[in-house]
Amino acid sequence: MDLSSLAIGLIIGAVAGWLASILMGSKGGLIRNVIMGIAGGFVGNFIFSFLKISLPFPALVNSIAIAAVGACVIILIGQLLFK
Repeated sequence: MDLSSLAIGLIIGAVAGWLASILMGSKGGLIRNVIMGIAGGFVGNFIFSFLKISLPFPALVNSIAIAAVGACVIILIGQLLFK
C-alpha cells in the first residue's frame, strides 16, 4: 500500500465517519470520525456483500456510502450498549 492509497482511505473514512455522526446524532472529533469511518468500511462491506447489495454510484461515492452505513451500525450498537 502506497502513501496515496493510505491518504485516500483516511479521507474516505473521515467523510464516512462525519456523515454517520451527523445521521446518528453522535458527537466526536476528527480522529473518532476517521476511526468510525474506517471500521464502518469493514462492517459496511461485510453487510453489503452478505446481503448481495450493490449501489449504482461511482466507486468513490459507493465507498463513502458503504462505510457510512457501517459506521452508523457501529454507532447504533454503541448507543444501545452504553446508554
